[in-house]
Amino acid sequence: MADSITEQQGVSEGTAVGGAAAPEESGGANFWGANGAGREGAEAAREIQSAAARVHENVQRVVVGADEAVDLLLVALLNHGNVLLEDVPGTGKTTMARALARSIGASFHRIQFTPDLMPSDVVGINFYSQKTGEFEYRPGPLVANIVLADEINRATPRTQAALLEAMEERTITVDGETKPLPEPFVVLATQNPVELEGTFPLPEAQLDRFLVRMKLGYPDEAGELEIVRRFENRSPMENLEPVISAAELVALGERLSEIHVEDAVAKYAVQLCRATRRHEAFDLGASPRASLALFRAARAWAMRWEQKYQSSVTR
Repeated sequence: MADSITEQQGVSEGTAVGGAAAPEESGGANFWGANGAGREGAEAAREIQSAAARVHENVQRVVVGADEAVDLLLVALLNHGNVLLEDVPGTGKTTMARALARSIGASFHRIQFTPDLMPSDVVGINFYSQKTGEFEYRPGPLVANIVLADEINRATPRTQAALLEAMEERTITVDGETKPLPEPFVVLATQNPVELEGTFPLPEAQLDRFLVRMKLGYPDEAGELEIVRRFENRSPMENLEPVISAAELVALGERLSEIHVEDAVAKYAVQLCRATRRHEAFDLGASPRASLALFRAARAWAMRWEQKYQSSVTR
C-alpha cells in the first residue's frame, strides 16, 4: 500500500501498470483539489494543508529526515488507517510515533509484543473491586489514540487476533461487552525483518487492515550526524508541544469528503487494484478494501502536496 501511495508522482505523469491507464489531462482540469467542489472544498483543502504542514514541521524538530514517512503517517491518521513499519531496530520508529502523538496532543501507548503476551494484557480486564463490591474495567494499553505495537510478529496468533477488531471496528470486546476506542485511533505496528526465529507471520486478514506498509531505512551520513548533535545532551522530545488537538485532526479527516476527485482518478485506483489480481507477480491480489483505501489515501496525499499534483497532471 505504501508503494502505491509514494509512487503517485509516476501515476500522475501517465504510468501504466498491469493494463491500468493513468488519467489523461482534459483541457487543464484539476484531477486533485477542490475544483468543482465549491467554496467548502477549497476551504477544507486549505485547512488540511495548513494543519498537515504544522504537524510535519513539529515532528521534524525531533525526527531527522524521513519526510515521506511522516507524511504517510499523517495520511493514515486522517483516514483512520493503520501503519506497518518493517525495519531493523534503531531507525527511529518509536521516536517518530511519540513525536507524532505529542504534535497532535494525543495519548500514546507502546506494547512490546512477546510470545507470552495474552489478549487480556492488550485489551484490559474486568476485576472485582473490594471497595465498591462490583467488577470494574481496567483498560489495557490498546485504549489510546496512537498505539505502537512493537514487534507484532513475536506475539501468538491468538494475541494478534485481539488486534483485528480494534484495527477494523475501532472497538474492543471484554467479557462479551463491546467498548469503543478513543478517536482518533491508529495502530503503528513494527516487525523486525531480520530476526525471524520465534516469530509468527501476520495472516493476510491482518495485513489487509494496514493502510500503509513502509520502511524507514538508515539516514544518510549528514542526517546521522544531525541525529548525534540533536540528541547530544537531551532529547528535543521533552520540549515538544502540540500544534493541533486530536479532536481537530478528527474533524479535518471528516472534511476530506469535501475534496473533489475526478472520476478518472477513482477509476484508475480501481484498475490498479484489479490489475494485481491478474498479474503473475502477485500470489494474492489487492481486495476491494484496498481499492477504497488507495482512493482515500491518495486523496489525502494529494492535499498534502496539492500544487505538485495539479501541476504534474495538468501541464
